[in-house]
Amino acid sequence: MTRTRPRSILTSLSLWVLLALAGGLAAGAAAQAYGIPGGTGTIALIDALGQLWLNALRMTIIPLVFSLLVTGIASIADAAATGRLALKAVVVFVLLLVGATIYAFAASLGLHMLWPIVPEGAAALLAGTPPGAAAEVAGNVSGGGFEAFLTSLAPANPIRAAADDAILAIVVFAIAFGFATTRLEARLRQPVAQFFEAVAQTMIVIVHWVLAVAPFGVFALALGVGLRAGLGAAGVLGHYIGLVVLALIGLILLTYVVAVLFGRIGLFRFAAAVAPAQVVAVSTQSSLACLPVMVDRAVGHLGVSAATAGLVLPLAVAVFRITSTVANLAVVIYVARLTGTEISFATMLAGGLAALAISVGTVGLPGQVSFFASIAPICLAMGVPIEVLPLLLAVEVVPDIFRTIGNVTADMAAARIVEGRDAAADPEAAAGI
Repeated sequence: MTRTRPRSILTSLSLWVLLALAGGLAAGAAAQAYGIPGGTGTIALIDALGQLWLNALRMTIIPLVFSLLVTGIASIADAAATGRLALKAVVVFVLLLVGATIYAFAASLGLHMLWPIVPEGAAALLAGTPPGAAAEVAGNVSGGGFEAFLTSLAPANPIRAAADDAILAIVVFAIAFGFATTRLEARLRQPVAQFFEAVAQTMIVIVHWVLAVAPFGVFALALGVGLRAGLGAAGVLGHYIGLVVLALIGLILLTYVVAVLFGRIGLFRFAAAVAPAQVVAVSTQSSLACLPVMVDRAVGHLGVSAATAGLVLPLAVAVFRITSTVANLAVVIYVARLTGTEISFATMLAGGLAALAISVGTVGLPGQVSFFASIAPICLAMGVPIEVLPLLLAVEVVPDIFRTIGNVTADMAAARIVEGRDAAADPEAAAGI
């Protein structure tokens, strides 16, 4: 998924963060068993360092989300205005994203019913969060029902909403602001778009700085977990990976069904066409790196015209991430179950709306950046604590592989669907072989 940094750098960072997680848990467990120099004073210092790193990430959320939403909406509006084919592609993307969001709640909640979190493991992982952090929930709809959800959609004071982490109100205001800019004259619209693009890029630079020391921040947080709970949290992290990956695998399988039904193509033909692109996705974890093979397979094996593939697939890589809502909501629901946060109909509406909007704004960001930038706002919208997210970030390298596979598969399915009747006119494509 990387666009702004070399894959090798991000892979190295992921490895160091993963090693920091394991090392922090082990060091904390050892300190718990044999003692730690300085006693409670040292523990308080470790907690403060972990919280400092987390706060450095949190301070970028509001300006980054707002700026990315404004520029993302402007780019989609510009693409849709370029012609009927591009507009059709955007409509297909939106419908698939809405369907994926509905699936995300059903799949994640269902998986938790079938394979719940072990209470002892949850307590072990939460034991390492900074004191009082778990109670610091900035949700703006939790406990207020559907009426609170409706009133939270329009912020009476956007500045205060930002200060209060009322992320849903900020998302709605950003969407309205973004669409409003598309109605301006070009001489006024361009400076606004450039300003928010500059703000977003500035925030991303800050996030890169914070992530550069992620191994130290994650080590401090993991050390706190190990000090309070030993190695009991390791099993929960494995359980978390399993549930998120299962939700993504279900989405990938469902994408095959959608391609067959709405793309009017045979299952084996579609599977054979997308397989080479999926192999590239596994090895690179980059949708952009998969683009050449996606275009080649779509034209040569899916019955998609060169014109459609040349427009739809680059547009999909730029603005369409079907796995974003599924994986992000799977993470948020996991944290909610982990912390005992209630998931009501109102919070699901808030989370679904935030997830859809965030998927537009965070496309093209490196994996480590997009993880926190896309999941933390959804947590805030649903009233779910975010303090455990850095530990989950450390093991994101495994789900990220399935994110990319799902995105590539959905991109090619969307290209076939957009081609529509023209693809079916090909006798071989119509036969589904």
